[in-house]
Amino acid sequence: MRVWLAMALQAMCLGLSVTMQHYPTTWGHYDMCKSQVYTDEGLTWDYMACQPEAADMTKFLKVTLDPPNITCGDPPETYCALENPYMCNNECDAGTEELAHPPELMFDFEGRNPTTFWQSTSWRKYPKPLVVNITLSWNKTIELTDDIVITFESGRPEQMVLEKSLDYGRTWQPYQFYATDCLDAFTMEPKTVQDLSQFTLLDIICTEEYSRGYVWKYDKTVRFEIKDRFALFAGPRLHNMASLYGQLDTTKNLRDFFTLTDLRVRLLRPATGATMVDDSNLSRYFYAISDIKVHGRCKCNLHANSCAFDKEKLSCECEHNTTGPDCGRCKRNYQGRAWNAGSYLPIPKGTANICVPNNIGPVNCNCNPFGSESDRCNGTGYCKCKAGATGLKCHECLPGYLWDHGCKSRVCDNELLRCQNGGMCVNNVRCQCPAAYTGLLCEKVRCEGEPGGCGDSDTAHAALPPSLVLLMLSLTGVLLLTQACWETTP
Repeated sequence: MRVWLAMALQAMCLGLSVTMQHYPTTWGHYDMCKSQVYTDEGLTWDYMACQPEAADMTKFLKVTLDPPNITCGDPPETYCALENPYMCNNECDAGTEELAHPPELMFDFEGRNPTTFWQSTSWRKYPKPLVVNITLSWNKTIELTDDIVITFESGRPEQMVLEKSLDYGRTWQPYQFYATDCLDAFTMEPKTVQDLSQFTLLDIICTEEYSRGYVWKYDKTVRFEIKDRFALFAGPRLHNMASLYGQLDTTKNLRDFFTLTDLRVRLLRPATGATMVDDSNLSRYFYAISDIKVHGRCKCNLHANSCAFDKEKLSCECEHNTTGPDCGRCKRNYQGRAWNAGSYLPIPKGTANICVPNNIGPVNCNCNPFGSESDRCNGTGYCKCKAGATGLKCHECLPGYLWDHGCKSRVCDNELLRCQNGGMCVNNVRCQCPAAYTGLLCEKVRCEGEPGGCGDSDTAHAALPPSLVLLMLSLTGVLLLTQACWETTP
C-alpha cells in the first residue's frame, strides 16, 4: 500500500512539474500597480509596472466598410456555391432578418447553427475588381497579444492585405500580404512566419499559406501570427517571457510593431477556384466572413492594470499619478520630473517610473554614479538612468548592454547579436573574425572592399586555414549539442 501511494504521489508531482513547465507562471502578467509594504519608516507604497489583462478586443471596436453599400441584400440577390455553379439557393435580403448578412455578424457569438456571417455583393461588375476595405477602429491604442484570425464562410480570398494604423486611421502600414501567387499579385517572394528570425521579425512578408481555393473548402481561416513572432524571443512555448519583455522594453520598433489603433482588411480578389473567371455565372464570386478574432489589451504605458469602456470609448484607469487615455502624461501638480513609461525590467515587478509632486526637491538617493545621470533624485527614491541602465539605483543593465563602468552597448553575444560566418564573440565587445571576413559582426567578405571586388567566389573559402575550419566545426557541434540538451531538459 505504501509503495502504491508513493508511486501515485510521484506521478502527481511529475504531472505538476510538467504542467508548470508548459505554462508560464503569473509573474508575467504585471497585474498589480502597487502594494503596501512595511519599512523602517512604517507602512508605505511599493510601486510596480502594471498592465491590463488581455481580452477579446472585438467587443470594443467600430467597424466600417468601403464602399459603404458593398454588403449584400439591397437589392436582394441569389448566390451560387463556388464549387457547384448549379447550386444557387443562397439568398441575401437586407429587408428580412433571417436572410440579412450585416457586418455586425463578423463579431457575434460563434457556434450558432446555421452560421451567421457578413457577405458582400457578388462580382456582378466583373472585370472591374471586387475590392472591399473592412476597417476596425478602437479610438484607443491597443497592444496585440495573440494571433489575428479571420474566418471566411466563402472561399478564402486569392488576394488580401492586412494593414494597421498607429494614428487613428490617418496613415496605414502593411502587416502582411496574402495571395495564391505572391509574385504575380504583389511582386514579392512567398514566405511564411517560419522563415523569420529575430533579426527579420519586423519584415513585411507575403504568404501563400492561407489563400488556397475551394478545393480545400474546410480551410477557412486566415491568420496573422503574433505568437509565432513572440516565440522568436520567448521560445516555442513562450517559456522565456523575460527575454520577450526585455526586447519590448528596449526596442521601440518591436513594441510599436504589435501596437495599433486601427486594423484594415483589404479584400482585393475573391476566391475563384480556377485560373479563369466564369463570367456567365458571376454570382459564384463574393466575400463572406463569419468571425474575426483580435486579442489584446489597452496600451497604458505600464501605468494601469484596468481599462474602462464608457460611452463607447476605451480609456486606461491610470495609476502612478499619471493621466490621459494611455496614461501618457503626469497629473497636474505631479510634474516634479518628466513623464516616463513604466518598464518591464527588472523582472518580475518592473519599474513604475511614477510621477512625483512638484514641491518635492531633489534628494540624495545614492544613485549609481556610472549608471545614473546624477547621484540625486526626486523624493520617490528613483534615479534618472542613463541609456542602457535600469534598476532603482541605475545599477543594472538592460538586455543588449554590458556593465563596464556604466552600461555599454554590446557588440555581440551568444543569443541575439551573434558573430556571423564563424566569428567568435570576445568579451561582448568585438567579434574575432576568420581571415576571409570582416565587419562589426563578421558579416562582410573581406575582399568586397578591395579594388576589383571578390573575383573568384572560392577565394574567401580558400582563405580559411584548415585548422580554423576544424575548430569552428567543433565549436558548432558543442553549441548544438548543448542547445539540444537544454531544450530537452525538463
